[in-house]
Amino acid sequence: MRVTELESYLASRRQLVQEALEKSLPPAESYPPAIHQAMRYSLFAGGKRLRPILVLAAGESAGSPPEPLLPAACAVELIHTYSLIHDDLPAMDNDDYRRGRPTCHKVFGEAIALLAGDALLTQAFAVLSQVPAGIPPAKVLQAIGELATAAGSQGMIGGQVVDMEAEGQPATLEIVNYIHTHKTGSLIRACLRLGGILSGAGEEQLAVLTRYGENLGLAFQITDDILDIEGDFTRMGKKGGMDVARGKATYPACLGLKKAREIARELCAEAQSLALSLGPAAEPLFLLAGYVLNRQG
Repeated sequence: MRVTELESYLASRRQLVQEALEKSLPPAESYPPAIHQAMRYSLFAGGKRLRPILVLAAGESAGSPPEPLLPAACAVELIHTYSLIHDDLPAMDNDDYRRGRPTCHKVFGEAIALLAGDALLTQAFAVLSQVPAGIPPAKVLQAIGELATAAGSQGMIGGQVVDMEAEGQPATLEIVNYIHTHKTGSLIRACLRLGGILSGAGEEQLAVLTRYGENLGLAFQITDDILDIEGDFTRMGKKGGMDVARGKATYPACLGLKKAREIARELCAEAQSLALSLGPAAEPLFLLAGYVLNRQG
């Protein structure tokens, strides 16, 4: 699979995810319409759908077709979108733009934005609880527990709390690692594990997918730190320079840009090595690691 084939792979998987996401929410006109419009506004605001594609790619590496994995892929994207809505609120990062357009609270008000995030989180588990043909219910139950832990106080939410508490404080690498591996890394790690669990991956395969997800999740957030300094609004869809302005704990703040780039490259190289160990079916995972490293937004 060449880079051009990766682009084709991403486009085809993104289309599958888009179609499944469309079915995962009530129609915009469902009563009460304000909440469903806000949910859809944020869910369909664009985005690369990297996290759900990682669910599919992980499952495919273990021999599963993508279709049975779509409920899990959608659940991950619903949770990711809820987290973005809440991150953007005035009580959190107070951002006006996300993916090139006004944030949810700027369009619908803070109360509806807060509730839209809550509703997306709740809907994620309703979607994940569906048992596709051929997947044992026990595996679905395991996946539900996996995602709940990744999104909770010992995962994504815990990372967000430490991120807020660290603002304006001297950044230590220990704190930055905790923030990055929990706020961002835990959900990306869960994507790989969900794909593995639901595809019936063996214990050794699942361990490799887990380590791949840990490397990729940390590399993704380090790259995000770098883009906040070097990226532009056109590519990122949001204002840059906010981490520095808020005194956020980031890799560049701790180690400088050069060292941060070096670590991101090392993490992605390790992820690629792990993908290679899974065999030819994991080639999309191999190329996705390079995609994450070189992304511009």
